[in-house]
Amino acid sequence: MFRNESYGGGKRRSLIIAVTVVVPACLAGGLVYHAVGDSGGSEQDSAVRAAPTSSPSASPTSAGTGDDGQKGSAPQADLAGTAPTAQATASPRPLNTAGAMRPLAGKVVVLDPGHNLNNAKHTAEINKLVNIGTARKECDTTGTETNSGYAEATYTLDVAHRVRAILLARGAQVKLTYDGDRAFGPCVDERARIGNAAHADAALSIHADGAPASASGFHVIAPTSVHVGIADTRKIAAPSYLLATTLRSRFAAATGEHFADYLGGGTGMTVRDDLGGLNLSTVPKVFIECGNMRNAHDAKSLTDSAWRQHAAQGIADGLTAFLEGKR
Repeated sequence: MFRNESYGGGKRRSLIIAVTVVVPACLAGGLVYHAVGDSGGSEQDSAVRAAPTSSPSASPTSAGTGDDGQKGSAPQADLAGTAPTAQATASPRPLNTAGAMRPLAGKVVVLDPGHNLNNAKHTAEINKLVNIGTARKECDTTGTETNSGYAEATYTLDVAHRVRAILLARGAQVKLTYDGDRAFGPCVDERARIGNAAHADAALSIHADGAPASASGFHVIAPTSVHVGIADTRKIAAPSYLLATTLRSRFAAATGEHFADYLGGGTGMTVRDDLGGLNLSTVPKVFIECGNMRNAHDAKSLTDSAWRQHAAQGIADGLTAFLEGKR
């Protein structure tokens, strides 16, 4: 081409120059078509390619939402009349809702599984008296069991583990007073101190009762307001009572268990001043007696794994509702 350009006169040279300009432009147009107009893109890309051109005066479409959740104008056609790009019409990223799924983030819960399977092997230690403010009581007891030999300590630790799993998933920090890792105990005064040292937002002692076989149902125990010796529950009596009533309703809903028919006037509630775990607590704390292990109906529930999961759900829901300020 260069040789032809130097061979002819001025007109031929102009023609050759024109050709050299037009041909690359055509080739470029073909390349653009093959790269964009004839490619097998996504469904969104196809929609963009098929969109008609608009004039600068075209009406805007409905408002969209940006990454920050604020409303803004939808993408507009540019002055050359081209359609919005795929990037401009892409959906915004979903909002982060992780916080909403962890309602107990920052909350501390102490779970106190009643008794210890090894207490029976350490009678001298657990019979030692400790100061609970209103009296002196045994360090701990062996707990009760069903007629078939299913121990209360086995039940309480199992349910505590189930409750812990639910609360951890909701963002709470959970501490157990005992996790099968002690030779005996801990004593009732130490159980209270563990909750106090953790600065718990709520503490719960899990039990199952050993009442006469004719008695059935569950109940919750709250501390009365006492100020005797080392016991001072004046600040926690009211919030503990609220925790008790909240727990009572959630536990009943989750398990279908009725309120105890042998105490508390059928209300499923008692208030006591003779339990070291409550008397010595400085954080809101209650006991729950999930049923009567000596009653055939209750024992069937307490020994059933599926029912224990319902019990754990009810306990976790009660604690959650209390910590969220719900009734």
